[in-house]
Amino acid sequence: MVQQPDPWTVEFYTDARGKSPVEEFLSRLAKTDRAKIAHEIERLEIGGMKEPPPSARPLIGHKPLWELKPDKYRVIYFAYTGRRFILLQAFRKKSRRTPAKDIATAERRFAKFMERERR
Repeated sequence: MVQQPDPWTVEFYTDARGKSPVEEFLSRLAKTDRAKIAHEIERLEIGGMKEPPPSARPLIGHKPLWELKPDKYRVIYFAYTGRRFILLQAFRKKSRRTPAKDIATAERRFAKFMERERR
């Protein structure tokens, strides 16, 4: 019998006050939109980095950030040690390009996360 690898876990970035901007964004969405995003996150947990869902793409020029693209929404995340995905930023996509401000927010949160992890 072939043993399945342990699934990855998904964690929401939390700021210094313990708030999670991604969870807050998702809580404001309609139930159907939340379900679409949750489905893609589940696929990410199951496939991990070896078999990410088709909606996952690396953010070109912003390594190690990736973008999950469920329908008209985007979730920026990265893979971390211990088979963990950290969700940094979520937003509704309104143009062809990922907005620079959302990428900058994700990069800032990534840096803060890494700083806290090193302590």
